[in-house]
Order: sequence, then C-alpha cells, then structure tokens
Amino acid sequence: MTTIDLDMLRGEIRALDYVRGSPAEDAMWREDDEDARANLAIEGMALTPEDDALFDMMRDERVPPTLATQILLRLLGHPDADPALAITPAGASC
Repeated sequence: MTTIDLDMLRGEIRALDYVRGSPAEDAMWREDDEDARANLAIEGMALTPEDDALFDMMRDERVPPTLATQILLRLLGHPDADPALAITPAGASC
C-alpha cells in the first residue's frame, strides 16, 4: 500500500484555486463525515488511521466534498480523475 505524504498534499491543496467552505458548510461536512465513518465502521469497513488523517486534513482545509472526491480520484490514479488537477498521485515521484 502506498503512503500519502499529507504535508505535501496539504501544500498542493492550499495551492489550488477553490472556494473554501463557509463555517456553516464546514460544520455540516464534518457531521456528514462522522455519519459516513460510523456507517463504514458498522459495515466492518472502518477507515485506517492514515485514511482518517487524510479526511481530517481535507476537512481542516475546508475542501468541498465534490473537490475532495476529485482529489481522491487523482491520488488513486483513477481513470476518471481530472489530469489537470494539480495533485500528485500517490506513489508518484516528484
């Protein structure tokens, strides 16, 4: 499994041109994340500590959910990822 450099990713996210969520949106997204994580745990698919740290960091940066999805696709090298998104895929050398 490839480890994600969260410090590098945080820098890449901060360099993106996007509108950060408002405090109200941030609160709603955090609540939604808690619910999703609880549901995953119930289904026996609890996140790893690294996954938790990744999602916590994106919430700290107030990344909108749609952009967070695009970042994850890019990190994973998924074919549906936007190649123009300035995020280094996990495991890629800089």
